[in-house]
Amino acid sequence: MTQSSLADRWQAAAPYLLSVLRILAAFVYIEYGTTKLFKYPFTVIHFTPGILTTIAGPLETIGGALLLVGLFSRPVAFILAGEMAVAYFHVHAPRAFWPISNSGQSAVLFCFIWLYISAAGPGRWSLDWLWRRRRPAPSPAQHKAFAG
Repeated sequence: MTQSSLADRWQAAAPYLLSVLRILAAFVYIEYGTTKLFKYPFTVIHFTPGILTTIAGPLETIGGALLLVGLFSRPVAFILAGEMAVAYFHVHAPRAFWPISNSGQSAVLFCFIWLYISAAGPGRWSLDWLWRRRRPAPSPAQHKAFAG
């Protein structure tokens, strides 16, 4: 096997690996929401009732579920990236500067994973991709109308 064919095969796997990243990150993300809402799975970290349970919990649970199946992925991922940025600067950053020192690693990583998915899309294994594939392609006249 030549290097170029191996590189081509690896590059062809990108849309599928993007889906794997989205699915695994969403699965872990849902746990943060269900812990805040239902105290499941159990954790030694105690979330105080308030904004965490009323806003963050539902966003993480419902948004994570939508990202898990790849539905409305771009807008949902953008909203969740914003939520994670707010979480980092509101909860973690006041404790210390570095994420390792303020326990903000997951907030930073989720923020940039969701930001990337909002730009790159959900990958091939998603309901968004299936839905987009089934819609008819726009005609050249429609392209001109939108081009201005």
